[in-house]
Amino acid sequence: MSTFGQHLYEGRVSFDFVGRRKLWYSISAVIVVLAALGFVVKGFNYGVEFKGGVEFTAKVQAANSQTSDDMVQAVEDADVPEAGDPTVQTSGSDTIRIQTRALTQDQATAVTQSLEKAGASEVSQNLIGPTYGKQVATKALTGLIVFLVVVVIFIWVYFREWRMSAGGIVALAHDLIITGGVYAWSGFEVTPATVTGLLTILGYSLYDTVVVFDKVRENTKGILSSTTKTYAEQANLAVNQTLVRSINTSITALLPVGALLFVGAGVLGTGPLKDLALALFVGMAAGTYSSIFIATPFVVQLKEREPAIKAQTARVMARRAKEGEGLSVGSSTATAVAPARTVRTSGAAKRAQPSRKPRSQRGKGGSGPER
Repeated sequence: MSTFGQHLYEGRVSFDFVGRRKLWYSISAVIVVLAALGFVVKGFNYGVEFKGGVEFTAKVQAANSQTSDDMVQAVEDADVPEAGDPTVQTSGSDTIRIQTRALTQDQATAVTQSLEKAGASEVSQNLIGPTYGKQVATKALTGLIVFLVVVVIFIWVYFREWRMSAGGIVALAHDLIITGGVYAWSGFEVTPATVTGLLTILGYSLYDTVVVFDKVRENTKGILSSTTKTYAEQANLAVNQTLVRSINTSITALLPVGALLFVGAGVLGTGPLKDLALALFVGMAAGTYSSIFIATPFVVQLKEREPAIKAQTARVMARRAKEGEGLSVGSSTATAVAPARTVRTSGAAKRAQPSRKPRSQRGKGGSGPER
């Protein structure tokens, strides 16, 4: 991997990320459309924190489908119409969570007693009003808007390039839509932990994108005076130079998050850990993809519309065409005109060379006379 990364950095091996941007755009468009369909077809499964209601946590001997059905029947037997059609989820091996619409304290007490009669050894209740959910949603939206505004200002000030701000925002929107779509299709609950995960992945995606942009700025410094490389080629080189780093960082981050997701969904069954891990896992994977395949190609597409960049690209192409013609003419001329070289023999080659007798014919004692 280190040798491969060195070849990428030096340009001996290169993937055309920028030149094939239409392909990457098409793939992303398909994924984004499928994700957006989840918003319409299934919608979000909002937790009790957002829609308000009462959450009952019941301890049972074994949390399985049969016990869950018994708890649902117990809620219906409580004779509380407002508690009809509850949401039941298992949490671990001995806990069941039952969520209902908003209830009064007397109604919640009646449901608790009915659950205990059905076999629950310990029942706790958590009443959440609808105003709390609205406050959480409002604060989350406010935090998202503030974050995006700060991102635009930061990238514009740091790189002095509004096109990079636009590329960063497009990449962030790409990651948000995909993560939200996965949440909608999976049916996972949207909880405050989900909001925390979304804001976290925005920071991760931005970090990865800024690293690539920084290398693009370094490679394209003074590009207008260059007649050997175009802006698109230098930007593509920057993506290749940071490719191994992006892959290593993503794998290092996704492995522990994947473990959290497995523990949260497979072992614990439900809870904030699962909601947070899903948002982080999907968002980090989408963020890595967008920083490589979406952000930089989009910036290059915007930059190539500038008259100065167009003129510089034309100069590079004209020089390459001229050098190609010159090389072709020079090669044919050299082949036709170059005379054959004559090999001369020096006088020394005609002189006789001294020779020695074989060792077996030499006398003992060196080259003296024989006795």
